[in-house]
Amino acid sequence: MKRDLLILLALAGWALAVPHYGSEFAVSLALTCLMYAALATSWSLFCGSTRYLSLATSAFFGIGAYAGALVLDQLPWLLVIALGAALAAGVALLMGAAVLHLRGTYFAVLTFGMTELIRHAVTYWEKQVTGTVGRVLLEVPERDTVYLTMLGLAVAALAVSMVVRRSRFGLAMAGIGADEQRAQTLGVNTRLVKIGGFTLIAAFAGAVGATMSVRWTYIDPATVFNPFIGFQTVLIALIGGAATLWGPLIAAVVFSLLAETLRLQAPQVYMIALGLLLILCVLYLPGGLASLRLGTLSAWWKDRR
Repeated sequence: MKRDLLILLALAGWALAVPHYGSEFAVSLALTCLMYAALATSWSLFCGSTRYLSLATSAFFGIGAYAGALVLDQLPWLLVIALGAALAAGVALLMGAAVLHLRGTYFAVLTFGMTELIRHAVTYWEKQVTGTVGRVLLEVPERDTVYLTMLGLAVAALAVSMVVRRSRFGLAMAGIGADEQRAQTLGVNTRLVKIGGFTLIAAFAGAVGATMSVRWTYIDPATVFNPFIGFQTVLIALIGGAATLWGPLIAAVVFSLLAETLRLQAPQVYMIALGLLLILCVLYLPGGLASLRLGTLSAWWKDRR
């Protein structure tokens, strides 16, 4: 625990220096890394422990983005972020109560279906009520404010993950992932634990959405409810190691660098590389990239002995 906290503080200190010494491109790249680090770390906290594959990240992200856009010129910045997190958590509470009795493919498909339902509902509401689709954000915070907020969310996601994984709540989620029926017989209220974990990751996704919406200055349902945001979050978490603490962070950095290098010049190559990396990890590194590091250290230690 102490070692993880020291590593987190060191990384946060290095990231704080990026806006002061880095170029606009470096800050933009770091912002993308922090965004996916926060999303993948929080997603892994619940889904990696319980083994419930949620595809609803883009729904919570979009809810936070739209909530932030509606009140951006009326509330202080931190309250905008809090509102995005609260609304996303409220939707997750209702969604979780409705669908968390399912598992496996049924749960994954239903969460994706509800994401699409929310996206189309927001589109319909905008067409019928406002007469247009999309919003232009005229008053946005400064670049450094957005960056520091995203850094704070990424650090908070990692810190919460450290604490929860060592708590009774985290052990209960791990028990659900190992054997849900056995966890029930041991006295774990699996329904409340699942809903609580699902709501927690939604709050982070909503806060991230509210923060990132001002980066684009113009948002519409197709942008903020983009399924690719959710899919890439899941892929980053799985390839990094959904059951690990640092795996999603490592994978978020790798994928952000890979995306910026290949997406604009050769988008098909980027998607192919993404698919190949996922296949290789599933076949040879089921524990993710983090297991490669641990396996290498273990082999080195055995050789030394």
